[in-house]
Amino acid sequence: MRADRVRGHLDGLLMAVLEQGPLHGYAIITAVQQRSGGVLDLRTGTIYPALNKLERLGLLTSSWESVGERRRRSYRLTDAGRRSLAEERTAWREFTVAIGSVLNPGAEPRSAT
Repeated sequence: MRADRVRGHLDGLLMAVLEQGPLHGYAIITAVQQRSGGVLDLRTGTIYPALNKLERLGLLTSSWESVGERRRRSYRLTDAGRRSLAEERTAWREFTVAIGSVLNPGAEPRSAT
């Protein structure tokens, strides 16, 4: 899938995969890829700036872990991040209903709630 189709939704995707617990960068990329059935293949150059931004906004926290000889940063969703994710999901439902109503004008419009 083209990267421009993910633009605007990346923060929500990252927060969604962190909802169930902390993950490091590569595990986040893998989780998005698996959940999307391989359609979304995010690059490290895409996710790390987004993760840093979400951390600056207080939506994520991070900590360093040692795994053998290696150190890696693990990210965790904050309470503010959980609230933001809920808002992202509501906005996504409203968006998909509106787009669906335009692309499928004969279909019965569904409520966004």
